[in-house]
Amino acid sequence: MFETLDDQMKHDEMETTTPREKWLKWVLVGVVSILLFAGLYAGVRLLE
Repeated sequence: MFETLDDQMKHDEMETTTPREKWLKWVLVGVVSILLFAGLYAGVRLLE
């Protein structure tokens, strides 16, 4: 039925997550990324 494990994983994810959950996941990834880079930037500025 599925040719690869990747196809199986995509199919399983589609069944278990709603569009709202996918959207929320990407928003959280963006927020965490911004906080991480802001923290790194602030750390470098404090070392100068």
